[in-house]
This record gives sequence, structure tokens and C-alpha cells, in this order.
Amino acid sequence: MHQHQALIDRAVEEVGRVLLGKQTQVRLALCCLFSGGHLLIEDLPGMGKTTLSHALADVLGLSWKRVQFTSDLLPADILGVSVYDPKDASFSFHPGPVFTQLLLADEINRTTPRTQSALLEAMAENQVTVEGETRPLPQPFFVIATQNPLHQSGTYPLPESQLDRFMMRLQLGYPDPRAERQLFEQHRLQGNTQSRAPLRQCMDSAQLLAVREAIGGVHCADALLDYLQRLVARSRAGGEFAVGLSPRGALALLDAARTWAYLAGRQHVVPEDLQAVLPAVTGHRLVPGHEYAGDGDALAALLLQTVDPVRG
Repeated sequence: MHQHQALIDRAVEEVGRVLLGKQTQVRLALCCLFSGGHLLIEDLPGMGKTTLSHALADVLGLSWKRVQFTSDLLPADILGVSVYDPKDASFSFHPGPVFTQLLLADEINRTTPRTQSALLEAMAENQVTVEGETRPLPQPFFVIATQNPLHQSGTYPLPESQLDRFMMRLQLGYPDPRAERQLFEQHRLQGNTQSRAPLRQCMDSAQLLAVREAIGGVHCADALLDYLQRLVARSRAGGEFAVGLSPRGALALLDAARTWAYLAGRQHVVPEDLQAVLPAVTGHRLVPGHEYAGDGDALAALLLQTVDPVRG
């Protein structure tokens, strides 16, 4: 146990009140945010992607804004624009929705590559440059983007460079029968009202940043780094993989494993921590080779099956 354990457990429990039966996904989402990463949630409509985003903002006490991505959205609609004021003959900057702590980018694959890339600098550098002037974003700053996985008309798949900016990709999936029954019963009690009471805030920005700092002290033994290197090497060498893990992807895996260990109340990383986060961190980064029938998620599973955590 460590000083933040009760805070973290309360946050998981509180988000779980609106996302029933999805404790692993809630923990992974918190793991991503505590690691300073951005989160991509890919799922069919109506699975709770937006609910999860709102819940995380409420529980972590973050300011948040939502942008519905459409084919006619322009970079200025996200970043902001300078407006000329004739009264004093000067330009004043009107900040866009990106100037918040948690930005929900809804249906990010419905907008053009030009607008998608407007988010890139913000996600990579925690700043944006508008008309030659660089402006810092609030701290902490997170993007939670959602996309529907179906290749519907009017979608622009995220390029690899953009996907790589997301530390994790999660799928929520259908609820299990027990959780779904609970959902029906809650709905029956509340009527068909769409509004919901905000969740209890369990943490503020200062505490969140303190958790992130404490995670930096989680110990990673040489044997664990050896295991990480074997996983990375396997992804770059096997014929099943067209594209293996980049150094950024490997570092994301290490950061997420340290955070996962901290969420479990430990100050050191064990192989199970790497294994727990690997599918969410690598599934969207791994590209199958021509002769491999599976997708990135299948490749992540293949890594876990074929790389021994104890020895080479």
C-alpha cells in the first residue's frame, strides 16, 4: 500500500457506478491518464465511450470540453483563432476547445487528415502554435478520442503517426448479462431521463500530478527490462509483423506497466504488469504482415504467448 492507494481505489469505484461490469477497462483508462498518455476508445455506437470520458473528468476534477468531429471541421475550430478588433486596431486570440484539461474528441475518424493533424502538436508537445505564436496548454492535458470501428462512408482512418500518439486503445464491448440487467433496473428507476448526476470528485489536479510524480519512483529491475526487450525484439523480427514496436511504443509499454504496478499498490514492476497493459498499448501499433490473418490485437496476444517472461 502507498499514500495514494485509497484515492485511486475510490476513483475506480466511482467511475464503475456508471460503467457497470467494466472494472478492467476503467483501470486501464485511469492507468493511461496517470501515465500522462492519451486514450483512444474504439467501439460500436452506444457502448459507453462518451459516458466513460465524462465520468473520468468528473472523478478526477478536470475541466473538459467535447468536440464532435465532422468532415467540415477546420483546425481553427479546435485550436482557436485571432479575431481583429477594430476598436483598438489589434488582434485578440479566441482560444478553441483544445484549451482544457480533458478534451473529448468524438468520432475523430470522421474528420479530414488536416484537422486530425491539428491535434498532433497538442498531443505531442502540450502546446499549440496558432498564427506563429506558441501557446501552452493547461496541465494536466489529456485527449480521449473515440471512433467507431466500422468502415462507414465518410470516415478517414487514423494514420500510423496519429495512432502512435495514443498511449492506449480500449474497446468496451457489450456488458455481461448481470451488468446489463443492473443497467436496465437503474434505467427503470430513473425513467427515461437522459441526464445523470455528476459523479463524486475523488481527486483534484494537484493530487493527479502528485500520483504521476510518485509513479516515477516505481522500481523496474533489469530482469523486467530484459523481458521488455524480448517482447520488442519479437515484434520486429517475426514474419507475422509488418511493423514492430517503435521505441516510443516500447517506452509507452514501460510507463504503463509502472503505473499499473502503482495502481495495484506496489513500488516495483512484475511481468504481470507488462502483460496486463500490453494489449491496450500495442494492439493499435502492431501491423500484421501479408501472410498473417489476424489483426493488431491478435499480434499482441501472440507476443504474450510466444515470449517467455523469465528467460530468453
